[in-house]
Amino acid sequence: MKKITIFTICILSFFKCFADAKVKASIIIKNGLILTMDKDYKIINDGVVVISGTKIVAVGNKNLINKYKAEQTIDAQNGIVMPGMINAHTHAGMSLFRSAGDDVADRLTKYLFPLEAKLVTPKLVYDATLNSAIEMVKGGVTTMVDMYYFEDYAAKAVKTIGMRGVMGETIMGNPTPDSKKPYGGIEYANKFLIPKYKNDHLITPAYAPHAPYTNDTKHLREVEKLSKQQDVPITIHLSETKAELEKYKKEYNKTPVEYLESIGLLSNRLIAAHCIFVTDKDIQIMKENGVGVSHNPIANSKSAKGIAPVLEMDKENIKLGLGTDGPMSSNSLDIINQMSYVTTLQKLKHSDRTIMPAKDVVEMATIGGAKAIHMDDKVGSLEKGKLADIAIIETKSANMNPIYDPYSVLVYSAYPLNVDTVIINGKLIVKNKKLLTFSESQNQKTVESYSKKVKKILDKLDNK
Repeated sequence: MKKITIFTICILSFFKCFADAKVKASIIIKNGLILTMDKDYKIINDGVVVISGTKIVAVGNKNLINKYKAEQTIDAQNGIVMPGMINAHTHAGMSLFRSAGDDVADRLTKYLFPLEAKLVTPKLVYDATLNSAIEMVKGGVTTMVDMYYFEDYAAKAVKTIGMRGVMGETIMGNPTPDSKKPYGGIEYANKFLIPKYKNDHLITPAYAPHAPYTNDTKHLREVEKLSKQQDVPITIHLSETKAELEKYKKEYNKTPVEYLESIGLLSNRLIAAHCIFVTDKDIQIMKENGVGVSHNPIANSKSAKGIAPVLEMDKENIKLGLGTDGPMSSNSLDIINQMSYVTTLQKLKHSDRTIMPAKDVVEMATIGGAKAIHMDDKVGSLEKGKLADIAIIETKSANMNPIYDPYSVLVYSAYPLNVDTVIINGKLIVKNKKLLTFSESQNQKTVESYSKKVKKILDKLDNK
């Protein structure tokens, strides 16, 4: 009888130990107001997010914390825990030219092109992209879609910071800083960018034909063929100006969107930036072909090009994200500032304060952006199995209180400086508003050294 009792006690103790055993995790985020951005837009007060390795393994209420034992626990302190934001269109390599020619009509020909001709090298692209990536991650952006030159160096900078990026090598029908021959960007992408980063865990290489009007039909078709063969995306400026629309109407009796459809470029691998001058028919065509769109409200407004029909695109369930455009265009690279512009411009345009509610705009910044760049199976929401790309927005600052509607606070009240913590691919990148992966003082010294060179060139250009 004594032996049976001892055996029973041992068995019960074993099962108790087994029941008490906690599952190991890398990071637990607790005490957060969680915006999951899942299909039900579930909000969890006093919630928990559990990360193991690179992925989210659980999202739920505070009781969830009892099931896991983490190497690191982050107290969100009632901050807003949300998916990392997505910058669906930028030119990160331009950040060292920021504030040059802001209010000048011909800034491209007067300032940008001469600056690029004299200064753009692989090293500058690396350093400028580093500066841009720092700004973005500190503003809660975890993924960017980039279009510039020497994108293998840009990709290296993005990885240095620990950010995620879709890196598109610019293709144009004229010589560029990285190619002396027209359309050299195709060869550059095939030789240097795609082979190196095709299977990278942070970088997605891409082809980036600048625009329909800077590429001929032959080379656009070649890009589409290569994109399909390599299974990599394409990003392009599309229907950005009235002049572009008029050109294609005159030459082809088509809109730019109709033209791209006619040559086979539209697909669910395409990320189209701007789309200001698109018709209702264009919107249907883009929808049918699964095209993702980056809406860039500040850049579009600052350049006085126009207000994109975002409300109409949203109603038709276009895969719609937000972008900043380049730092010579908008000029900041955070998505938080873009959010308020999206809704206020549409309300003004349609004389209706009820349209484009804050929740819809936060969707564009997160899961909508993920859909637009064709990565919604991996990022954009806080759900089990998704990659752990997360931003925590502190709510202690005066501008963040009180919170009756977290979506409204994010869109109408928040600043990039309210971003406290950023996790990308399961790695802590920003903590207590400080970057952990690179020296910000070193970056500042680098930027200052370039600014002296840029200033000399600008002075000469102004004196011409």
